[in-house]
Amino acid sequence: MSVDTIRWTGKAVRIIDQTKLPNKLVYIDCRDVDTLWHAIKTLQVRGAPALGIAAAFGVLLGIKGYKKDNSAAFVRYVCELCDYIGKSRPTAVNLFNALAQMRGLALNNVDKPVALLKAVLEAEARAIYEEDKAVCRAMGKHGAALIKNGGTYMTVCNAGGLATADYGTALGVFYAAKEAGKKFKVFALETRPLLQGARLTAWELMKNKIDVTLICDNMAATVMKDNKINGIFTGADRIAANGDAANKIGTYMLGVLAKHHAVPFYIVAPKTTFDLKIDHGRKIPIEERSADEVTSFAGTPTAPKGVKVFNPSFDVTPHELISGIVTEYGVIKTPYDRNIKKALL
Repeated sequence: MSVDTIRWTGKAVRIIDQTKLPNKLVYIDCRDVDTLWHAIKTLQVRGAPALGIAAAFGVLLGIKGYKKDNSAAFVRYVCELCDYIGKSRPTAVNLFNALAQMRGLALNNVDKPVALLKAVLEAEARAIYEEDKAVCRAMGKHGAALIKNGGTYMTVCNAGGLATADYGTALGVFYAAKEAGKKFKVFALETRPLLQGARLTAWELMKNKIDVTLICDNMAATVMKDNKINGIFTGADRIAANGDAANKIGTYMLGVLAKHHAVPFYIVAPKTTFDLKIDHGRKIPIEERSADEVTSFAGTPTAPKGVKVFNPSFDVTPHELISGIVTEYGVIKTPYDRNIKKALL
């Protein structure tokens, strides 16, 4: 399923406002960096690959009105712009990888005129966007081989077209399997606190006519016990060199339950989600979000006023619980500390 989640119009970054789904399909034109920064922070645009694209397009927003003709000053401005965008959210490494590409390109071309530098940066941002489309299709093809005809699967959060430029990571596996003619069922966790599984994944899978059943997060164990679950597929926001993977809160729980019930557990993520500078998951920064996201929904209180709230947005699944990591290069298996580097470098 192709979803036009994010694109560069030449004057603005056009995104789907994912906070309005599934009730309304609304597009927003972010015409300045501050608007895009706010959209990233408030999850109007989200998903690790999409955040990388948003970051690259954010640089284009920042430079489109730049008037000075001093290349060195322009490059300094680009670096400051990248620093600012990087403060929007801390966990998804795709965002920082894309910014590093844009910053590095500017620094390596400081001898060129500003007009040419702008053109080079725009070409790079567009390339990041197009590459994500191709990578998602490749991951989907590799992951589809793990889907059994007639099988039943589980996923958490949203790792579909809404989280990427086009096709998705974990949900891309389901889309590719469907295109290959396979029939299967999917249990989607609602995913607290923002219900991204209920609001986004269920919407995507139904739109693509995939048999989906929505369950609460705390039903996962019972569903695994009472149903034949053939596999669990999730996305990731950052993967350490040893294979530990950070994803939306609740993913670690699924990994533990999968181990107990002997269910294969797969992470689906592109090369840009790996952070080989981090040797294990304990070093991955975990974003903690506002208490309001737990104590209310759509402006309606769901908890007593003043109650203390712990609201980490992500958790880390240890590599020991992961059966394989599906990438654009194929499925990486254990030992991850050796095979990740072998596959990616």
